[in-house]
Amino acid sequence: MMETVREIAAWTPEYLIANEPACLERLSADEALWSTIPLLNCTELAHLPDGCLVRFRGMLQDMQDPECYLERYAVRSKSDGTVVRQQNGKYRDLLVFNAASETVDTGCTGDGSTFGERRSLFVVTVPGQNPWAAGYEKEQEAAGVRPTGWKHGEQMPSATAKRSHEDDTEMEVDGTTTTTTVPGDCNGNKKRTASDGGDGTAPAASSNGTAVLSADYLLNSPIANRPGKACLVKLYSNYDDWALNTVLEVAGFLSVDPALDGSGDSTGLDEFVDDVSEHQATHPPPSLIPRLHAISVRKLPHTNPLLLRGLPSSDACAETTYKDLHNLLTQCLFGDGVAADYLLCHLVSSVYIRDEVECRGQFCLNLSNIPAEVLPGYTRSLYELLELLLPASHYLPMTLDNMNTLQFAPQKDYKTNKLTSGILQLAPHTHLVLDETRLEAGKLESAGVEAVKHVAHLIKAQRLKYDFQFYQLDFNTDVPVLVLSEGKSMLPSNCYLPIVPDLDAIKLIDETIKAGRHYVAPKLDGMRRFLTGARVRPFDMKTLDPTVVQDDFVRMRTENSAVTMDDLHALFVLARLLGLSRGRTALHRDDWERAK
Repeated sequence: MMETVREIAAWTPEYLIANEPACLERLSADEALWSTIPLLNCTELAHLPDGCLVRFRGMLQDMQDPECYLERYAVRSKSDGTVVRQQNGKYRDLLVFNAASETVDTGCTGDGSTFGERRSLFVVTVPGQNPWAAGYEKEQEAAGVRPTGWKHGEQMPSATAKRSHEDDTEMEVDGTTTTTTVPGDCNGNKKRTASDGGDGTAPAASSNGTAVLSADYLLNSPIANRPGKACLVKLYSNYDDWALNTVLEVAGFLSVDPALDGSGDSTGLDEFVDDVSEHQATHPPPSLIPRLHAISVRKLPHTNPLLLRGLPSSDACAETTYKDLHNLLTQCLFGDGVAADYLLCHLVSSVYIRDEVECRGQFCLNLSNIPAEVLPGYTRSLYELLELLLPASHYLPMTLDNMNTLQFAPQKDYKTNKLTSGILQLAPHTHLVLDETRLEAGKLESAGVEAVKHVAHLIKAQRLKYDFQFYQLDFNTDVPVLVLSEGKSMLPSNCYLPIVPDLDAIKLIDETIKAGRHYVAPKLDGMRRFLTGARVRPFDMKTLDPTVVQDDFVRMRTENSAVTMDDLHALFVLARLLGLSRGRTALHRDDWERAK
């Protein structure tokens, strides 16, 4: 294994291109081998050499326009103009040649020069990833197999040590004149985009009039007060396979040469003033946003690092784990066992059917009758408990200031050609907890009204409207929403449930939550696996006798003519969630009866 790891650490773009089918087959077939590639999420860039093979795990936040690059080019001698060699440009940002004695054909008709197309994906670490999940990733990375003598935090052996040309020891990269990124046509014409109407909030102007983009704007984290890392992934094929908000794990060649930094570029761009900000946004400092030339991309079905190598076929402790979870939630909901049942259903909910008109499976829960005046810190304490169980979540107090000032939905900034993120642009299965008990008396401005509309649309349709200024587009989401309120929420929900508290439990709730956290501490990993497994494991709905459903529906319609097919669908969703919350893989008759 150690020799294999050493070999992978020495892979270069030339070696991969020459042996691509075999290399990709090895990475695909051997999960242990894949995990030996350093994870950029948990490793400082200073410890990773330019050109080494790394992984990055995150959510696809934005897609940039396709770019033209030199896929293969002729390197000529300056002295006599003869072709020295044909050089590969794939999986690189900069041309490889000796600037002192060599030159490169960059024209469309140059001898042996060919152009290719690639697309950049802007990937950010999973928004709202909870500390325990991030900590577990770091532990796993620190324990990973590495070449002999390498310790976590030290520099990996450089992939650039393995060369395909004898004279490569004399080569250098000229960052000012040899960049292979050609954001225009093959004649080198710079692409121009209409920029009237950029929101103007992010770019500022420096003393010489050149736009300056802040690090926060470039990182573009959906949750501004919980920023993470970002990576610009260069994709060479299958562009249409990936949709916004998908959770990915990418393996590829790292590109962090300082010559890629376009944040200070203005020379040659001044005649296209509107393009300066776009150029800087698409060429951020690689020390802040490294480039990753993808050789393999995987879609992750969830964000729980405990189960990234697959789900167990069955959970022998499912019933015990269910009882522990139910008991914990009952105690933390003032002794209300019914509320605990519904909250468990919410925690394992996800969209499992979607078409152009509607989707099924979401279960937005509104828990009301929260004694916020008596216990002002209760909602936060409850969220912190849920935070221990879920790999990704976010708590949003619905204060007037938050509703009126925060950006909820992504907006297109045409000045920089970036999709500026909003707090509702979250990865699938990221739980959003809205604390409506924090909503005070006052005026909801127009921005706040729009925010409420965005949240309501997300809850009802599991879609989010992205603002492209001249029009809006719906993008699919899968974000479970829990609303905590004193009375019935102003937001829609799939289930509204007033908590029926035990009066003695209210007085002791702080001590109860502390005791509950202590009690479940040694069982947390099992609970985390249980909840994630229940959410993503296949569930058979066809095991229930359809005549039972038919007879029950006829009876319900007879008793209440207002009952519709939507009510039947909601009953099926609830029965499914009740089964999942017990760790089952198929619908049982007692799940249906409990749902009714």
